Amino acid sequence: MALADVPATDDDGPAPRANARSAALDQSALMHLMGYAATRASVTLKKHFHRHMGPLKLKAVEFSILTLVHTNAEVNQKQLGQALDVSAPNLAVTLDRMVERGWVRRERSERDRRAQLIRLTPEGQALIRKALKVSHQMEVEPLKVLSAAEQALLKELLHRVARS
Repeated sequence: MALADVPATDDDGPAPRANARSAALDQSALMHLMGYAATRASVTLKKHFHRHMGPLKLKAVEFSILTLVHTNAEVNQKQLGQALDVSAPNLAVTLDRMVERGWVRRERSERDRRAQLIRLTPEGQALIRKALKVSHQMEVEPLKVLSAAEQALLKELLHRVARS
């Protein structure tokens, strides 16, 4: 019998066991923190992202990269890193993976030979078209608790905090 299988006992009887139906934790000491609220909302939104984008095999950062490359005629790796706040080494690894999957390619800039532009491949263009269609619906369910005006205000406020 493993140690974990040995029932814990003391003078008062068996120790309580934690289970999925245990009482919810008191989170009141965290509720005043904006970061806690933003993180909890982010967790919910990420779950919906994965549910909707999972069939396309897209991670959030990959979706963001594809979208930025799709909507910007000339974008380089440095610009992507700055826009997404991703370190150069991490971005390079992500882009390498996206190149291997056939979604993007690196291309030397004709205006600045030092810069490598990131371009969508035909496969990447098809993928981002599908992903953008999905993206218009993926947040409907978790945000239905807010009116359209509240959603717009929340988005504006979050962008303002991010820019600070």
